[in-house]
Amino acid sequence: MRKILFLGTLLCFHFFASCQHKKINGVSFVASRDAINQTHIQPVIDVNSNYVALMPFGFIRDLASPTITFNSQRQWFGETENGLLQYAKSFQKKQLRVMVKPQIWVWRGQFTGLIEMTSEENWKILEDSYTDFILTYAKSAAKINADIFCIGTELEKFVVNRPQFWQQLIKKIRAVYKGKITYAANWDEYKKLTFWHQLDFIGVDAYFPLSEKQTPTVADFENGWKTHKIEIQQIQEKFQKPILFTEYGYRSVHFNAKQPWIVDDVEGNVNLQAQANGLQAIHNQFWKEDWFAGGFVWKWFHNHEKVGGENNNRFTPQNKPAEKILKKNYAN
Repeated sequence: MRKILFLGTLLCFHFFASCQHKKINGVSFVASRDAINQTHIQPVIDVNSNYVALMPFGFIRDLASPTITFNSQRQWFGETENGLLQYAKSFQKKQLRVMVKPQIWVWRGQFTGLIEMTSEENWKILEDSYTDFILTYAKSAAKINADIFCIGTELEKFVVNRPQFWQQLIKKIRAVYKGKITYAANWDEYKKLTFWHQLDFIGVDAYFPLSEKQTPTVADFENGWKTHKIEIQQIQEKFQKPILFTEYGYRSVHFNAKQPWIVDDVEGNVNLQAQANGLQAIHNQFWKEDWFAGGFVWKWFHNHEKVGGENNNRFTPQNKPAEKILKKNYAN
């Protein structure tokens, strides 16, 4: 009898350990005007995703403006607190886990990493405004028992200029939210951050330049990852925290690995194979590593049947060969 109990305990331990090491196979689920239902959730399940990143938004007027407008009636439902709660509960009913990832949008689409104040007074206003913004959603994340909370996305100048503010903000977030936390650092920002030791994951938006070819092969992509992967591992070893790709993905366009962060070229030639190759290569390189937690593909829209497709050169893998690659890789 004791032997049976021991074996049962051992099996439970191994099962628990394997569950603990299951990768985050996530999609970045784009907020919409409306509430979501099973029709919008099923395609996420079909691609074998086990996580969604939900992204409420705050808005600022320009790169030197200190005031964040958020959770307003003028925003789309999915970008607000009520939208976040409805989306999260809907996904959780279907056993998908949630990362809450509040983001800032600068009017005219300027890069958030360049947000920088011109006076101490305005820095203080920004800090107070960002605290209100992020704690609102940290409390929401606690309310829905979100598994992960992302404290910021691609805010390099804000982070570098105000390190003490961020260290204190992390403590305030920990006081209201008890789950795991990360920060989504841009691919050229993550090595500069000093507060990784305070977080649970080293979050990277993985738009690394990998190849200058029109249609890089899987091997081309993987070759391009070599140096970057070594540097990522060095940061991981320094802070002893798992790496999480808070965003990753490629457009279905020519030269998609040259500057993967580029979003402005709406007219670029469609290249479905280049996108599929990129997703396969990043999975080959990282998903097998023990120190790698997983990632959230950029990006996934709620109205699955009406987005993506063979004439679309944007980031979404939906209704493209890339979706089949994602489904296959997320099944493993």
